[in-house]
Amino acid sequence: MVHAWQHFLTTPKLRVSLFVSLFFLLVSLGDARTRRKRSVTPSTEEIVETYSKYYNYVELTGRLQSLARSYPHIAALSSVGQSAEGRELWVMRITKDPNADAPGRPKCKYVGNMHGDETVSRQVLVYLVEYLLTQFGEEPRITELVDTTDIYIMPSMNPDGFEKSKEGDCSGENGGRNNAKDMDLNRSFPDQYDGTTTNPDKTPEVMAVIRWILEKKFVLSGNLHGGTVVASYPFDDSASHQRQGHYSQSADDSLFRHLALVYSQHHDVMKTGQPNCPDAMDETFKDGITNGAQWYDVPGGMQDYNYLYGNCLEITMELSCCKYPPASELQKEWDLNRESLLAYIEQVHIGVHGYVKEAVNGTALPNVSIVVESIRHNLTTGKYGEYYRLLLPGTYNITAVASGYTPMTVQGVQVMEGKATELNFTLASVVREAAGSPTTTTSSITSTKDPEISTTATTTTFTNSSTSTQNNNSPPVKPNEKEPIQPMEFRHHNFADMELFLRKYSSEFPSIAHLYTVGRSVEEHELYVMVISDNPTVHEHGEPEFKYIANMHGNEVVGRELMLNLIEYLCHNYGTDQEVTQLVNNTRIHIMPSMNPDGYEVANEGEVKGYRGRNNSNNFDLNRNFPDQFVTITEPRQPETIAVMNWLKSIPFVLSANLHGGSLVVNYPYDDDKKGRSELSLSPDDKVFQQVSRAYSQENPVMHTGHPCEDLYPDEYFKDGITNGANWYNVPGGMQDWNYLNTNCFEVTIELGCVKYPMAKELPKYWEQNRQALLQFIHQVHIGVKGTVSDISDGEGIPNATISVEDIDHNISTARTGDYWRLLAPGTYYITASAHGYKSLRTYASVSGDGVEVVDFRLTRIHSDPNGHPSEGPQPTQNPSEKEFQSLIKDLSLGQGLERLMMSTATESRFRYRRYKELSAFMRGLTLNFPKITSLQSLGQSIEFRTIWALEISNRPTESEPSEPKLRFVAGIHGNAPVGTELLLEFAAFLCINYGKNPAITRLINETRIVIVPSINPDGRELAIEKQCTSTQGLSNAHGKDLDTDFFGNASQRVVEAQPETRAMMDLILDKGYTLSVALDGGSLVATYPYDKPVQTVENEGTLKYLASVYANNHPKMHLGDTGCSNNVGNIPDGVMRAAERQSHMGSMKDFSMDFGHCPEITVYTGCCFYPPAEQLATLWAENKKALVSMLVEVHKGVRGVVRDRSGKPIVGAIIVLNGGVRVFTQEGGYFHALLAPGNHNIEAVADGYQQQRQEVVVSSYEAASSIIIEFDMDNNIFGLPRQFVVASAAASMTALVVTACIIWCVCAAKSNRQKDGFHRLRQHRDDYEDEIRLTSMGSKKSLLAHEFQDESESDEETLYANKI
Repeated sequence: MVHAWQHFLTTPKLRVSLFVSLFFLLVSLGDARTRRKRSVTPSTEEIVETYSKYYNYVELTGRLQSLARSYPHIAALSSVGQSAEGRELWVMRITKDPNADAPGRPKCKYVGNMHGDETVSRQVLVYLVEYLLTQFGEEPRITELVDTTDIYIMPSMNPDGFEKSKEGDCSGENGGRNNAKDMDLNRSFPDQYDGTTTNPDKTPEVMAVIRWILEKKFVLSGNLHGGTVVASYPFDDSASHQRQGHYSQSADDSLFRHLALVYSQHHDVMKTGQPNCPDAMDETFKDGITNGAQWYDVPGGMQDYNYLYGNCLEITMELSCCKYPPASELQKEWDLNRESLLAYIEQVHIGVHGYVKEAVNGTALPNVSIVVESIRHNLTTGKYGEYYRLLLPGTYNITAVASGYTPMTVQGVQVMEGKATELNFTLASVVREAAGSPTTTTSSITSTKDPEISTTATTTTFTNSSTSTQNNNSPPVKPNEKEPIQPMEFRHHNFADMELFLRKYSSEFPSIAHLYTVGRSVEEHELYVMVISDNPTVHEHGEPEFKYIANMHGNEVVGRELMLNLIEYLCHNYGTDQEVTQLVNNTRIHIMPSMNPDGYEVANEGEVKGYRGRNNSNNFDLNRNFPDQFVTITEPRQPETIAVMNWLKSIPFVLSANLHGGSLVVNYPYDDDKKGRSELSLSPDDKVFQQVSRAYSQENPVMHTGHPCEDLYPDEYFKDGITNGANWYNVPGGMQDWNYLNTNCFEVTIELGCVKYPMAKELPKYWEQNRQALLQFIHQVHIGVKGTVSDISDGEGIPNATISVEDIDHNISTARTGDYWRLLAPGTYYITASAHGYKSLRTYASVSGDGVEVVDFRLTRIHSDPNGHPSEGPQPTQNPSEKEFQSLIKDLSLGQGLERLMMSTATESRFRYRRYKELSAFMRGLTLNFPKITSLQSLGQSIEFRTIWALEISNRPTESEPSEPKLRFVAGIHGNAPVGTELLLEFAAFLCINYGKNPAITRLINETRIVIVPSINPDGRELAIEKQCTSTQGLSNAHGKDLDTDFFGNASQRVVEAQPETRAMMDLILDKGYTLSVALDGGSLVATYPYDKPVQTVENEGTLKYLASVYANNHPKMHLGDTGCSNNVGNIPDGVMRAAERQSHMGSMKDFSMDFGHCPEITVYTGCCFYPPAEQLATLWAENKKALVSMLVEVHKGVRGVVRDRSGKPIVGAIIVLNGGVRVFTQEGGYFHALLAPGNHNIEAVADGYQQQRQEVVVSSYEAASSIIIEFDMDNNIFGLPRQFVVASAAASMTALVVTACIIWCVCAAKSNRQKDGFHRLRQHRDDYEDEIRLTSMGSKKSLLAHEFQDESESDEETLYANKI
């Protein structure tokens, strides 16, 4: 019978007949059952699943078909292809209206049984299908999931392999893993590294799935396997194909880790990270997840293909140790995986989603690239223009890019936890016909004998008749077929009129025009800037930033109107005029029509030479108000000046012009000199300035003659229409010199006409004279050299790298992504790129007059091999979480990172001054509302028994975390300056409220221990009076003691006992472990660093000054150096000074923290007024908020590490000496952390019993702390001599001692015979010695005995001893 059955199964025709018979039988039974139970719902109609058997192919087919028939409103079964042996690759689609193809629901898929002998997934996915169908309409969660998600489930991708496998085969020894052609399907997909291609004949299953993936544009996927218990995420292999241990990181690494964790943390076995598989008992996975390649290298895997080619994020889930466990295990496996499977599908709804449509007619745009800034992985829209971009919570800049359309970018997109943010795009079409494309010539650098000259830099020359660079992403432009569209209306615009004009063009041309403001004037007029570019809202790598500023003098109005004309001209001619389109596509053009709107409003039309309206509302000349290199500007810095200075430091401008009136000439730096006389004052880049100046003047036919205003100034002559500023007349405090000396930007001043405020009817003439000159000057931003400075090891751009040109004493620095632009006149130059922590690289470039030379530098880190990999020695391991945090620190340290964070964390604030009771209640309220991240403790009490509170904010505030930096914020040491107290209370609330909501703030808190002491002197605070800006009432404590003169560490320095407030703070400071302290005070606007006491030299002064400058640079006013306070004389460079230079005194908290707490402390004076009105607190908070957060970022820089011995045992109390001076000590676990200024530093580690260790470290201004491991060897020196020598010497000495002892023993033995004779005579003459013995007995017994046994032959020493007695 068995043989007959086997013959039956192996006969194809019989097998088909059986299949057909069974099929019709099942259909008949199904129909009969339906007829019998018409009133029965689908959930009760199906046979209850027993979870006790595996379904073979026939049973699987029947089961899926039955489910699809029973739930047609939410289920549709189809096949995506066939296996090598002709079995269908079934897929069950579960969603609302499953036979319709409509947008609005993201697609998610599960694929099981890819390896035929890994069978748990096959059954679990069948159970999932049944669960979703039967629970729909019953369970709200499942109902919502099916209604909002397009779910596809393929239980078996390898049905042929399953049929060959055997139940109970845990290790796969019986075959079935591969398909019928013996191909491993998970090694058969196209691979990114080795060019693997798919063989259609041998892997039809792979071909079918590839077609399916590309057609459906899935968003999320899971590939279910067996053999262990873990969730594995991309990449699965690497370029090196290292077998194990190589972490191959994708651009979405953090997102993949999150997705894997979602699955693992809902799986009771997987989340432990300990599968305990019999064949690999020692194998563990932290949190139950692993990077694929780090586990083992898998080329040709399906999950990487999904990510790289299919729009889809896929991870691989290994479900069980046994590949084909007994069917009795299936119930357990389903229970373990059910919640994970559901939770993972729900992740398809995170991130952002939306539609991309055509701007004019609203039609959907398919295949549009969705680009997320800083994530180098794009996806494309579907056929309905829909997209789903999975992202973790955070703030993102997102761009939609399509060929033939102008890209659109939305900045600051907030992604919250939970449901996705909706973000729709509308793209405007541009002209597509090509013409005038630039030619590209690549030249290699000739080898040279000079060893310092690099031959690895890349150089490329871009040339074009009308522009110097071409953006490959921008559409080509047709040649001009008609004249450009000119401005139609010329009139003078007052502020309201100008504002409406700017808003109109920003609204009408959103794809190329973006309006923003950099600040406000004295009278609160916005200082508007219109930026025009093909991607106007962001700095694009490699694209230079250009600016025009006009109307700096309010009564010089021609520039103001020309800038409005230029905005109109660029907007209307973009896409049709070749020159305009190429300029806009390749340049980011910023236009500020009016820097002095207040002055303009009072100026008079028709004025020729007057001064009314020239100055701002405070009557200061803004072009005499900038810091000067030769002269100290004593006038207070004006709001317009401050706003522009901050603006210029926030964007990497390359070239600029400041538009004035009153003459007709281009004026270039320098504007003044040391002598203050009108004479030639040349800058190092005089050739460049003359070149760009002539580029403008030559296009203005009147200006170029050099005789601008013969009626007004008949003797005035400017050769070629240009002049050196100081040679014309001396202008201290000018804006153009400040640009050149303090930023990367080259600025000239253009005088546009002899009449300052001409009549409106004259305006068309000015436009016609200057139109081409304005365009030609923008072209000048594309001369010289440009390129990128990057890290050779990973290709990442290096920000703040220095670009220096030999023989030109003026350096520029790279922007955030490592790009740079260096304007140069034609010639050959030696150019060097250098950066902290990297080896400098030198090359040369030949600059022509009609193009830009591209010179890229790839720098190698110091202490790295030529490929950029770390050199020998113990290296700390880095997990992805640490890399994410390092990336966060870098993002917040560069460009507008902190600014964007501030914008994304706005909180409602109600500012007022709080007295002691309200302060205490507020502190307690924080701990009650945020108990998981706060801990409140009392440091002690004041004289009047007020508690001095300290609040710790951390993710584990009650636990010791020595590996994390500890940051201290203190305020209120002077009770009459309570602003600092209120700022710290608001700061604490800001951190707590944003924890868990803002990812950056959350991560900073998780990685930092923050201690806030808002009021050291609560008694003095109660006495202080609001609105008293100079009063000292409340400065001291209740005993009249200035607490900042009471911190003495040595008892010899202290006359009386420390005040209780002082003692409380001293105990906190001596608690060690602090990395940085920031104290807030009042009465000035400056940041000071140690010491307060008068000292000649300050160890580590560079670092201390740098820390103070970080705070000052993130304060909108402080870094400008002009305090505006009556108690300060002159300017304070960069707003930073040594404390003793401000007010020298002994016993300060800052000095105590340095000397005894080994913690640097800076003191920030937040404003001129000690106790300003409460109405000013909101402004003060806005000014200091960013700076306070910057300290949270800065405390993670410097150098950190672990000190241990060779066995790995941490060494506590080791001394870390920084640059031969400042010392810090290792804490619990051997951890240490020291802040250092950017640059190279020497680190020495010293510990008793170990050899001294030295290392050189490199500290960056934008990277998280360099992590090092210092391993000690036992000290082989004794008394400074080699251990072997000392041991040998000691052995010789011992031998000598033994010999000497033997000799002495022999001598003593010989002498003992004489002593016997002495005892005999002693008995004979006893009477003679009785008196002496009685006398001796008055001494010690030892003396008596010594005398009693004494021989007659006494030594001199013995006689002396007897005489003493």
